Amino acid sequence: MSEKSYQICSKTIMDTSDPEITFDANGVCNYVNAYNQSVKAELENQEQKRKNLESLLFKIKKDGQKKEYDCIIGLSGGVDSCYLAYLVKHQFGLRPLAIHVDGGWNSELAVKNVEHIVKKLGIDLHTFVVDWSEMKDIQVAFFKAAVANQDVPQDHAFFAALNKEASKRGIKYILTGSNKATEYILPDSWGYNAMDSRHIKSIHRKFGKKKIKNFPIVSFLKYYIYYPFVKGIRVIKPLNYIDYVKANAMNILEKDLGWRYYGGKHYESRFTKFFQSYYLPTKFGFDKRRAHLSSLIVSGQITREAAVNEIAKPLYDPIELQEDKEYVLKKLGILPDEWDQIMKLPNKTFKNYPSNYNKYIFLRKLKDMFLPRLSG
Repeated sequence: MSEKSYQICSKTIMDTSDPEITFDANGVCNYVNAYNQSVKAELENQEQKRKNLESLLFKIKKDGQKKEYDCIIGLSGGVDSCYLAYLVKHQFGLRPLAIHVDGGWNSELAVKNVEHIVKKLGIDLHTFVVDWSEMKDIQVAFFKAAVANQDVPQDHAFFAALNKEASKRGIKYILTGSNKATEYILPDSWGYNAMDSRHIKSIHRKFGKKKIKNFPIVSFLKYYIYYPFVKGIRVIKPLNYIDYVKANAMNILEKDLGWRYYGGKHYESRFTKFFQSYYLPTKFGFDKRRAHLSSLIVSGQITREAAVNEIAKPLYDPIELQEDKEYVLKKLGILPDEWDQIMKLPNKTFKNYPSNYNKYIFLRKLKDMFLPRLSG
């Protein structure tokens, strides 16, 4: 990219490192305008959010009256999922079963955070351990495929496990920490849909070596049709129904539950930290902090000046980077020379491999037309 073509949003810190970004006449990017047009009013409508939340909680409690648990929550050890657990038990009065998916990359802090949360809140925990040999083979295949979103295997296993457990137990509600206040902005080119099983299988078929038997692959029809419409499982994002301020949530978690911060968004996974802070910016020029910080700007949680100062900080301490790089490569069985070759491969997008992208776009349009936005 030439210096002449570079442009940064006048309201956020999203810039032309996103190949799909556009700007209006005032230098404001498409993400800000989309947020203001379709999300801002909804997130700021306190009365409507309160009514929607009360209605949801009433239905969850009613549908779960004769069951051991009335909902399932995903618990990673990160701030969003841990704060969700706090709300669900401390304020909402629900009876959740927490599901933690161990994909082999938990940081020590993440493990301790999960332990503290379930113990202090009195929540039952079920841990699903992904077959490491298969996870490893799929992740190596994704690196060889030279695509941007290397978190697809971890994320797919996470949501597949939640739905499988809900289906097995007859639980109708899965509550997640995903939210629009801190995660609204994320370019498609930076983070493709993790629930595209065809995408995963096509990459593994081409680059993998091991037959997949135990990894929790969930098909397009099962995830988008069978679970929601046949089993009646609904995914709810409660943080969209409250004034979710990340800094306040962290203070509560640290003060009341012994939770500790791990240094960055999704850094509770050592793999995710390495992938987001080294692989993506080095190979693709994508710094996901721009999206994370810009989401906080549009939702009024930080100023643009604060975001500019934050993005100027180094992504990695050099010593820590060397340690993490050695750890990740050794765990995946990738030799240094092989890794150098991977980093030199021509960059690809998910569109270079078979996927269910067109089906996903069609379903998203239907969802926007017929379902309340805040619940999606």
